[in-house]
This record gives sequence, structure tokens and C-alpha cells, in this order.
Amino acid sequence: MEWTTENIIILVLVFIILITQSITLFTNAKKRNRSAWLWGLLGMIQFPWPSVFFYFLVVRKDRKKLN
Repeated sequence: MEWTTENIIILVLVFIILITQSITLFTNAKKRNRSAWLWGLLGMIQFPWPSVFFYFLVVRKDRKKLN
């Protein structure tokens, strides 16, 4: 793999997306007392599936409990 400017920009953007997702998942899971470190680590691995799973497995269940 050649380290061209385009490749570096893409890598930086992917890194920013993954870090943002990881921090968001971690803070939301911590607020809900739901395995914050696990969700944070999953957020670092790939995008967007951890966010989708978090929504369906945690957020929707919490909203149903409130209703």
C-alpha cells in the first residue's frame, strides 16, 4: 500500500469516525449502566454496526421500560 495523500486522508477520516462512535457509545452506555467498556471497544472495531446494535439492544429496551 502506497502512502499517498488520499490514503492518509481516508485513514484519518476513518479514525475520527471510529473514535467519535466509540466515545458516544461509551458515554451513552455509562449513563445507562450497561457495560460501557464493552460498547466503547466495539465502537472502535467497526462502523456502523455497534451503534445499530446499541440502539436496538439498549436504547429501545430502556424506552419500552419507561412507557
